[in-house]
Amino acid sequence: MLFGGRRSEDETVVAMLASAIRRDISFGVLRPDQKLKLDALRQSYGGSNHSMRETLRMLTSEGLVEATNQRGFRVTSATEADLRDILLMRLEAEKLALARSLENGDVAWEASVIAALHALSRAEASVINSPDDVTALSWDEACCDLTLTLVAASGSPRLTAMVVQFYNQSRRFRLALLREGRIDFDARAGRQNRLRAAIVARDTKQALSLWEDEIHADLGA
Repeated sequence: MLFGGRRSEDETVVAMLASAIRRDISFGVLRPDQKLKLDALRQSYGGSNHSMRETLRMLTSEGLVEATNQRGFRVTSATEADLRDILLMRLEAEKLALARSLENGDVAWEASVIAALHALSRAEASVINSPDDVTALSWDEACCDLTLTLVAASGSPRLTAMVVQFYNQSRRFRLALLREGRIDFDARAGRQNRLRAAIVARDTKQALSLWEDEIHADLGA
């Protein structure tokens, strides 16, 4: 108990550092295979050597950072093989979690999904009309919120954690599509409207089919 406050403070610092670095990996500020040097990271993000090392270990466990043979770190590569593997894992984890949510979710869960879909439609309108880093970040967060809301009633914290892990690994691929103007927002809006109807009707087959299409489009695959 004597050291509980300090440990909580350290964990908060690490969580904040991880969030900032995770965001910059997703947005391509930190490039695939880029070496991550502690001194440079501390100048950019703050923190101590200890907190930054703990942050990089956390991001390594998430698959966003790799430890090198020289006992350093680098941003994980982003190859076609990586994309296919992430796609495979997202499909498996998210479809299983969504199926369980459709089985277990109550009216409150259903309402939260509808709200998340509405928030995403607003974020998509903003990023279409005024594409910049601020609207892109808001859109990215709304995409993440919808995914987490869909799986929130799965009843499995481990499955949810797996969804979060592979979703985070996929974010830079989706944001690259956004930067390159390769996202069909009209098609996304149509899928999301049909997904809303399938959720309300508890049509598991239709909902899973639509979400599979959404994941494929999300990664440009």
